Formats: sequence, C-alpha cells, structure tokens
Amino acid sequence: MNHVAQMNRRTFVASAAALGGGLALGMDIPLGPKVVRAADGSPEITAWVVIRPDDTVVIRIARSEMGQGTLTGLAQLVAEELECDWSKVTTEFPTPGQNVARKRVWGDMSTGGSRGIRDSHEYVRKGGATARTMLVEAAANEWKVPAAECSASNGVITHKPSGRTTTFGKVAEAAAKLEPPKDVQLKDPKDWKIAGKGVKRLDTADKLTGKLVYGIDLKLPGMLNAAIKDCPVFGGKVKSFDAAKVMGMKGVKKVVQVGDTGVAVVGDTWWQAKAALDALPIVWDEGPNANASSATIAEFLKAGLDAEQAFVGNQDGDVKAAIAGAAKVIKAEYNYPYQNHACMEPMNATALYTDDKCEVWGPSQNGEAAFGAILQAAGLPAGKCEFHKVHLGGGFGRRGRSDYVIQAVLIAKQMPGTPIKLIWSREEDMTHCSYHPITQCRLIGALDVNNNLTGLHMRISGQSILTAIFPARLENGKDPATFSGLNAKGEAALGYTIPNLLIDHAMRNPHVPPGFWRGVNINQNAIYLECFIDELAHAAGQDPLEFRRKLMANHPKHLAVLNAVAEKAGWGKAAPQRVYRGLAQHMGYGSYVAACAEVSVNGGAVKIHRIVAATDPGYAVNPAQIERQIAGSFVYGLSALFYQECTVKDGRIEQTNFDSYNSMRISEMPKVESIIMPSGGFWGGVGEPTICVAAPAVLNAIFAATGKRHRSFPLMHQNLRMA
Repeated sequence: MNHVAQMNRRTFVASAAALGGGLALGMDIPLGPKVVRAADGSPEITAWVVIRPDDTVVIRIARSEMGQGTLTGLAQLVAEELECDWSKVTTEFPTPGQNVARKRVWGDMSTGGSRGIRDSHEYVRKGGATARTMLVEAAANEWKVPAAECSASNGVITHKPSGRTTTFGKVAEAAAKLEPPKDVQLKDPKDWKIAGKGVKRLDTADKLTGKLVYGIDLKLPGMLNAAIKDCPVFGGKVKSFDAAKVMGMKGVKKVVQVGDTGVAVVGDTWWQAKAALDALPIVWDEGPNANASSATIAEFLKAGLDAEQAFVGNQDGDVKAAIAGAAKVIKAEYNYPYQNHACMEPMNATALYTDDKCEVWGPSQNGEAAFGAILQAAGLPAGKCEFHKVHLGGGFGRRGRSDYVIQAVLIAKQMPGTPIKLIWSREEDMTHCSYHPITQCRLIGALDVNNNLTGLHMRISGQSILTAIFPARLENGKDPATFSGLNAKGEAALGYTIPNLLIDHAMRNPHVPPGFWRGVNINQNAIYLECFIDELAHAAGQDPLEFRRKLMANHPKHLAVLNAVAEKAGWGKAAPQRVYRGLAQHMGYGSYVAACAEVSVNGGAVKIHRIVAATDPGYAVNPAQIERQIAGSFVYGLSALFYQECTVKDGRIEQTNFDSYNSMRISEMPKVESIIMPSGGFWGGVGEPTICVAAPAVLNAIFAATGKRHRSFPLMHQNLRMA
C-alpha cells in the first residue's frame, strides 16, 4: 500500500508517480473507446477501482491515513459494492493535481472532523457498485447473454443459467471501455459481507515490517536536508542572521531566509543542518506579543466571563428570570489550557522545484490544501504542480494546516533542481503548533423547590478556531464550532431539555494560534457540561444517572448510550471496595457517546480501573477498528486531562519536548470495554467523538471518591497523577 518506487534520477524527475503506487494516469485509444490507465497499464474501471490482469483490485483512497483506519474502512465500502475478493485488495492515494485535472472526481480530500467515512460513504460505494455493474456487463457481452442473468461475488462473475464463470481481471479491459451506468443500487447494510466486519487493516503488515514509508523516511536521488527555526514568538519575524558563521561547518550547503519569519540551513544530512542552525546567530524582531504570558492570557479570558456582549449558540426561555426565581442557584467556573498535537512524526515535507514544475511529497490531512499551498508558494499554475501524499505519523488535526509545505517549497525555490527534505525538530514542532484552543467557562444552574433543573446559563470565554483558520465560515462573527455538543440540533446537539437555557461565547483571541485538535471543542465542552450536571445532581440530592434521565426524555439516542454504559458498568450496584463510578454522555461529529469510569484514589494517585464506553455512529463499517479508536482516543483524552498543558512566557511556548509535555504510559491505561450500538439511519464519526466523555466520567468518579471537584486542568497541578 503506497510504497516508494525504486528509480533512478531521470525516472524520478520525469514521473509524477515517483511515490504512491504509480497513479500517473494516461489515456489509451487502441480500439477506439478511451481507457484511463494506471502507471502499470492496468485499466481503470471507475475513478475508485483499477483491476489488474492478475485480479488484484486497486482501490483509490482520497482521504488521509494517520492511524485511524479510514483507509481500510473506505476500501471495505468500495469492495463491498464491488463484490471483489478482499484478499486481493490493495490501495493507493490519488493526487490532488489529478483531482483538479479531472474535475474533482475523487471529491473532498480533507480528513478531519471524523469525516473520512461519514462524508464520503455514498459516493465511494457508488464507485464500487458502478465498477461491478460494468464488469458484469463486460462478461455478459462476451458470453452474449443478458447482464441480468449474471452476478458477481468474490471477484468472480457467474452466468447463472449456464454456470460459466470468469474473473474480474479477465474482463477488466473490456469493462473499462463501457459507458458507466447513470444510476446504481446500493446494498442494504444488513446484507454487507465485507463492510460491517472487523477485517484486518490493510496497512498493518507493512507497518510491522518497516516497509511502509512515512514522509520523514522518504529518500530521493540527490536529496539534501533542511532544518528550520521560526520566530519563537507568534507574530514576530527575522531581523537578521549571520550565515557566514556556519557556512564552513561540515555538510552545510546553504543558509536561507524562509518568508518573513524563518531561517533554514540546508545540508547533506539533517543532523548537519540542525547543528549548523543551532550555531547560527539569529536576531529576532519579536513584535508586540513578546510580553504575553499565561497569566495575561488568563486575565484576558476571565474578563470575557462578565462581558455584556457574547455570541449566542443555544437559547430557550428566559434564563435570567429562572435564575432570579430559583430556590437554589449553583455556580462553577472551569478552565481548559492550550495543548499540543504532539504527533510522533514531526512536521516534514520534501520539495523539488524547477523553473517549470514544483512537486512535494509528504504527510497531510488535506491533500488539496497542501496542493493549494504549493501553488501559492511556487507561483506556478496548477498544471505544473503536484502533491504526493504518504501515510501520516499522526495528525490529530495538526496536519490539516500546510505551513510546513509552504516552507519546504520556499526553501526548494532557492535551490532549483535539488530535492529538499525539510524536517522540523521536536522543539520546533512543539513550539510552532496550532494549539488546542484555550477557554474558560462559567456555569450557573437554577433548581426549583422540588430540585428540578429550571435554568442553565453556560458562558464560554476563549478562542475561536474559525477566526484564525477559516474566517469565511464565521456566521455574522460567531464561530459555530465553539458550541460543539451544545447545539439545539445537528451533528453536535445538546442531549438535555432544559426549559430556560442560554449558552453563549465571549470571543477572546490571544496571539497563540488555535487549531483543530482531536475532538476539539467537544473535549472541554463535555467536561464543562457533564461535570456541572453532576454538580447539579449532587446539589439536588439525586443520583447522577436519574438526574440526567429526567432531562433526556426528548433525546432517545443520547439516553440509549448512557443507559448502555450504566447497565454494563453496574450503576446502582455495589462497586468493588474503594472503587467509585462517574458518568458522562455527549454528542459530536454525528455520533452519540457515553462513558462510565471506575476509579480509586489513594492520596494523589488516581487508578482508573476501567471505562465502559458506548457509541452509536449510525453504521459500523469496521467494529474492531471502532474499538481501537475508542481506546486510542481515551489515551489522548486522559493524557490531556492529567498531564498536558502548554504555557506561555515572554510570548513563547515554554514546553519544548516530551520531558515537559508528558503522556500516559501503558501501565496507566485502564481496561476499556466498548459497546458499539449502531442504530442506523445516519452516518456518524468514530475517531473523535468518544474522546470527550473519558475525562468528565473520570472527573465525576474522582468526586465520588473524594468529595472534591476539580475544575482546572491538567490535574497534575491539583497534585493528582495516574497510578
């Protein structure tokens, strides 16, 4: 799957398919009708399916693979409708340049927001079904029988009346010449044989053997390596540097300025380039943000909690009147810090620039955005640029940005004809992220004389990701992404009916850039809401599960996942001695999720014994992979809860490596029991929704164990650690 081809320099320069299964496409007209061919000459049946003579099925995957399993899941959907032999399936990434040239036949290439399968399932399934129809028709034409008398299964086409058979590979050439049907019927999911099953991932074997090539592994003939430093203060720029001081160092080829903000050294090896860069005298103009600190940012956000103006995300009734007339008013303030994506593979890209072409190889969550970045930086038209995507060594939203691609091109432009591989050091990667947005939240709840929740005001103060990254998506200045999991309806809806409700956002944007970080706003929103609902339940003297149930009568899917975890965890029954339970539920990215955590606390040591997690994604394409995604998301979410925070001093991020930005260890990982309960009728995400319920479930269990609420994170600052 997507390997680097072995080639000489001449072949590399000549071919846009130097990486990734040879997607260079051409038109062949030997007998009249046009046939689109892959680089190895095999015919393309549809844009999604190439069939080789040996019956190998190459399935094109437009979305990115970063460990989440989208590559296998999408291949399952195509293969299901194609009726091919799953053991003969391989994959490749189409390039964004080809996508543009072919009027975006592969659709959206962005991979984030758990959209990989849920936003492309229909058209990729149609790609498989269309190919199957054409293959069957080609066989029927050869046999001179009606296509309705033929069927396909496991890569074999059978003429039912006569029993004659043929394989996909034998009729692929003829099928590629046929006119595709205008409409095809998709299978009912209840009839799935490949999709819906926990098949093995297609990329695992190559990862285990080291055969799989990531961007950081890439080697091209004549390639040089680049290390870069950007201004440590966001908003600053380069003032001066003295290249002569390092030009005599071993392996150094060139020192270049990169845009207004960076300086790079190019060398024979990356380590030589980095050593020279570390020795290079650079003077920075740190700009107006050099005095910013975590304290000043916190005060900036705190003022937003009392601001008169705020964007309304969800509103019902008269919350002010409800609070004013309440028998009991409960208040709490929470805060959530900056956090780094901390991908195992730091940002990197390899660029080759000539006067009439620019190609880049590397990991990206959005091939089309990377392609656009190349056009911007190279100053060349689309027909003379290309981006070749490889597997990602982690993404989590960070590789949705293309800043490192732009840098690679700008460096390569200063050394035309030479491939330049740019790799960020771990320190550069840690201090030049686009960080999980920092927010604070004040919640005020109103209880009546019968301890019913009659009103809730939830004020969020903090950053807007869309303002920083996609300002065109703002709605009259409001960032709808801020309210994920808190909306009145849609793919991230609130799971409670509260008669008087106001959820609003006082937008405050410090200079540190925010970005999409696995789960993004549902992470803090779930903590704020679910921990406060727990606070309200205890203030009302009610069981947290029963308190929630009373508010969820109009939200059956939310309630279903909550009931599922409560039942499996044994809520209401005695827990093991000194073990306490906590609940949480939420909705994000189209899926309904819930968790019940069991913890014990001994001094400052928190032992998470198990987490029961339920998810309803509508349809489960690969249940085994969903289980892995749930557990993996909990690693990410619990690491953030206990250990992870990025702080600011003198305008810059203080955490520079994993010694100051920790992650949980295998010994700290709780047992995760997954309940996958697809109810059908909708397509939800998997990779991001479940992350948000782990932290509030654990926090509520910690309260049950200790009687103390924790509202500031990470917990290491509260003298709590994982046992």
